[in-house]
Parts: sequence; structure tokens; C-alpha cells
Amino acid sequence: MTPVHYAIGDIHGRDDLLELMHQRIAGHRELNFADRAATIVHVGDYIDRGPDSRAVIDRLMRGVAGFETVCLRGNHEDLMLACLATDDRDVWRAWLSNAGDATLASFDVSNRLGRYDRRDLVEALGKDRIAWLHALPLHHIAGDHLFVHAGIVPGRPIEEQLAKDLLWIRYRFLDSLDDHGYRVIHGHTPGDEPVVRPNRICIDTGAPFSGRLTAVVLDGANEPEFLTVQGVTAR
Repeated sequence: MTPVHYAIGDIHGRDDLLELMHQRIAGHRELNFADRAATIVHVGDYIDRGPDSRAVIDRLMRGVAGFETVCLRGNHEDLMLACLATDDRDVWRAWLSNAGDATLASFDVSNRLGRYDRRDLVEALGKDRIAWLHALPLHHIAGDHLFVHAGIVPGRPIEEQLAKDLLWIRYRFLDSLDDHGYRVIHGHTPGDEPVVRPNRICIDTGAPFSGRLTAVVLDGANEPEFLTVQGVTAR
């Protein structure tokens, strides 16, 4: 029997919601698929915006007991990784303008007076977290499903996709009616509810703002099912 896949949308520092979702998934599997292997795919954007980026990374690195876990790279992880390599002001501003300051705060790294020092970030993250972040893949394929952070360029084979598109693409992908060869499971573009199309499913429900984290259940036989956990809405 093929494994059941649970895919979780963008987390953005909401470790409280991630903990609840992992518990919800474990309970769902026990009730419905106790005799089947299961994989949890996280589609990226673990950091920034919310208050607990450090806790999210550490939870993901530990994995979930009884599940294979896959963690993809999101554009926010990519922005932070770029800052690990340079003190260039433009590179750092690109990250901080995308709420990287919340991640710095969670690691107790000061950005006082606009000071950018990659050595502070390197020391705060530590070699194990940095190695984990660098190893995050850009996509994952399981059966008829392609898991990726943002989407793909329509009409381009997956092996020819560029990292910037897999991490950042929006409307060229979102507006496409093409059959991509896979049903693409992605995040990156938040909405009030999951978006379900014949060629894609978006599971980003704006966790840091709405207090709502969503996962999709793919069992290979039935229509996708959605699990949602709700926490405190950001003020």
C-alpha cells in the first residue's frame, strides 16, 4: 500500500500551531491509516513573521515519531541563507524587509541601528541548524503529486526549473490551467482557505496573521481532505 502523505502549509514562526498540527496528524493517522506508512511534507517558510522561528526549526529537525518527514526550502529560508554568506546591506535588507527581524529576535541576534553581521547569525544558528537549512530540497515527488514551495513554470520539466521560480513564482503559475504532469501541492500565496484546482492545491492559510495552519491529506484513493488548527490571531 502506498504511503499516506500529509502536507503542511507555511508556518512562519508559529511553533504553537505546528505542535498542534503534528498532534492532529498523528491522531488522524491513528484513526484512519494506522496500518499504512505515512509521510509529512512541510512546504517551506518556517521562519519570519511569527515569534518562534527558532522553535519551529528545532521541532522540524527532530522530526515526528512514526512518520517520514520531508522539509522543503521556502523563499524565506533562502533569504536567510543568503545572509549567512555576506554582510552586504542589500542582501540583508531583502531579508529584513520580508520580516527577517522576527527570526533575528527569536535567536537573540541584535539588529540595533541597522547593524548587519553574518557572524552573529552564524553563531546563533550553530552548525547543525545551518547544515540542515542548506540541505533542504526544493521539491519532493510522490506518485502523482509534486510538492514545492511556490510553484513551477508551466510547460517546463521539473529538472529544468530554476530555484528562483520554485521559491518565488506566483501568477504565471497560479493563473495557469495547464496539466503539469503532477498535481502541484504548494504554499507561498496565502488565502483564507485552501485553494483546490485540478492542477494544484495551495495550503497556505496565513498562519502568522490568521492563526490558522492547514494541512492536506493525500491517501491515493479519496479526494483531498484538509486539516486545520486554529490558534491566537496576530495583533
